[in-house]
Formats: sequence, C-alpha cells, structure tokens
Amino acid sequence: MPSDDSAPTLKPGDSYVQSFARGLSVIRAFGADAPRQTLTEVARRCGLTRAGARRILLTLQTLGYVRAEGRLFELTPKILDLGFAYLSSQPLWQFAEPLLQQLSSELKESCSIAVLEGSDIVFVLRMPTRKTMGMTLGVGSRLPAWCTAMGRVLLSALPNEEREAQLAKLPLKAYTSRTVRDQQELNVAIEQARQQQWCLVDQELEDGLIALAVPVTGRNGRVLAAINISTQASRTPPQILLEQGLPRLQETAQGLSRLLQIKG
Repeated sequence: MPSDDSAPTLKPGDSYVQSFARGLSVIRAFGADAPRQTLTEVARRCGLTRAGARRILLTLQTLGYVRAEGRLFELTPKILDLGFAYLSSQPLWQFAEPLLQQLSSELKESCSIAVLEGSDIVFVLRMPTRKTMGMTLGVGSRLPAWCTAMGRVLLSALPNEEREAQLAKLPLKAYTSRTVRDQQELNVAIEQARQQQWCLVDQELEDGLIALAVPVTGRNGRVLAAINISTQASRTPPQILLEQGLPRLQETAQGLSRLLQIKG
C-alpha cells in the first residue's frame, strides 16, 4: 500500500515521533500488490532515502516483523500481532462472531463487519460462504468507503461538514459502468442511507457484486460499525436481497447493538 498522500504534514515534536511514523509507512508499503520488495522499492514507495529505509527495515527484521531473502524484504506473520491487539481489545468482535456466523448460515451468503478508517472501510470480521468478488477479502482488507454499502452507511453517520470535506478530496474512480461518480449524486445516496438506516449498492465496485448493509450502534446511538450481506446479481437480484436479507440483517445488527449497550 503506498504512503498516504492525503495525510497532514506534521513536524517532529513532543506530540509527533517522525521515526515511528516512518516505520509505520514502511509496514504499510507492503500489500497484495507488492508483498516482496527491494530496499530501493520500499524507499521510493515511502518517500525515504535508501539509508533511512534500510535502518527501518533492519530494525523491523531484528524485531521479527520483516524477513529478508537475498535483496527482497517481506513481512512475517508476526505483523498480525499489531492488528490482533486492536481486535482483541474491542468487545464488538467477540460478541459479533456467533451472530454473524448464524446470519451467514441462514442466508447462505457471505457476511462481514467493517469500521471506517479514513476514506476506507476496514474488515474486522468476515464469514465467506461463496466467492462473491474477484478479489480475496479477509480481516484487515480495505475497500473505498464511498462506493461500498458498508462505507456509505458509515459515512452517513459522520457530521455533514466532515463527510463533505472527506469526499471532496477523493478521486471518484469508475470501477464499473454503474459506479456513482458525481459528488451531488453520491451525497444524495449517502443521505438516503442515513434516513433509511440501510444501503444497497448494486454493482458499483465490481460487476455482478451486490451488497446490503446496516449500521451497528453502541451507547448513545453512536454508529460503531456496519454489517453487510454480499452476493452475486446473477444469484440474488437486488429486490430479492432486500426482501429476504434486510429483515434478518437488521435483526442481527439490533441484537449486536443491544449486546454492546449492555456490555459497554
């Protein structure tokens, strides 16, 4: 994953450790598109000097988060410790797994839970049943929020000014011929998701892919995550997905929300 060009430029100081930030950028440089890289490639993707990238990679290697084979560096499974620390600290995922498993089993469709992180959704729980997408998704996978059902549900919970500022910075890429690329039309779709408390996205991210999502709330009604059902249009048309899936999806989200409100 390339470094985030939209991130604010911060100066080193008591509240910002530049070397630590650079270390995180090196970790984020690795991804499905570039799982193994040379020192030069890492430096280029992170905007670092070769010497700076080398120091960080060797530090990560010493700590066991990176390994080297010849000129190529790659992450090790130990890097998962960083993500699982977040997952294990959040009660939501512990409560959600049996509910999501039951929902997926009943509907015979893939179900997921995601949270909003910047302009992306990040999957924190997934129950795949059949392959619905060309890409492989799992815990930690990221997708653009603006053209996904879970993303629009989560964006709809943001204050208007924050949401509009975030969307204004994004290049609205045409993933398919159905992708909404007009800012005004996108804002209407997100506002509709807010009012009806669900969102259906029909083949905007990938041809054939349909997803239906609803919010999961915590105390004080604050939206914490979104839960979805995803399927193929050839198997389950949008109207059938709404009729058969929305009641059960809402029931599961409400059950999880109640648990969160009780457990805190």
